[in-house]
Amino acid sequence: MRAMSVIWAFLLAAAVVAAALGGRVGDLTGAVAASARTAVELSLGLVGIMTLWLGLMRVAEEAGLVRLLARAARPALRRLFPEVPPEHPAMGAMVLNIAANVLGLGNAATPFGLQAMRHLDELNPDKGTASDAQALFCALNTASLQLIPASVIALRASAGAKSPADILGATLLATACAAASAVATAKLLARLGRRPGAGGA
Repeated sequence: MRAMSVIWAFLLAAAVVAAALGGRVGDLTGAVAASARTAVELSLGLVGIMTLWLGLMRVAEEAGLVRLLARAARPALRRLFPEVPPEHPAMGAMVLNIAANVLGLGNAATPFGLQAMRHLDELNPDKGTASDAQALFCALNTASLQLIPASVIALRASAGAKSPADILGATLLATACAAASAVATAKLLARLGRRPGAGGA
């Protein structure tokens, strides 16, 4: 967090210095005011559409759609995480996290993800170093396969897109490729790390 503050302060100072040296301080001031106005307008425009999408997703969650997706995902996760017992709490938390992410329910997915990592750490014999299962879950969660990218749809709707949901196919393809790449990379690195003479992670 502190590093990000330093970076932002540096960028701001660099912009002011560049504007001063180029004699464009007036343009900089106008751009800052315009950007601030645009940010406020975009934020206010997002409130309605985000409320709608999050409300719909919450209804889906309460109706059991997350649990239904979780049930469908469980067999695949058992193959991806053979070192995790099928009935261990970590498996249930991972399944619910991934199901929530698939529906674009980031707020619901986060607690499940944190819970899954805590349970996976209980199975980790080397405390303080991420296990193969923890690394794979982190990669899979970051790739975040999504069927309904609610946040992006909301942003596009707020920006005035005529068909804000027409990215569904592209999003599904992109996130599926990302998830497949994440799984393949994590599995490959785990296998290389288990080779005789390989150094610890």
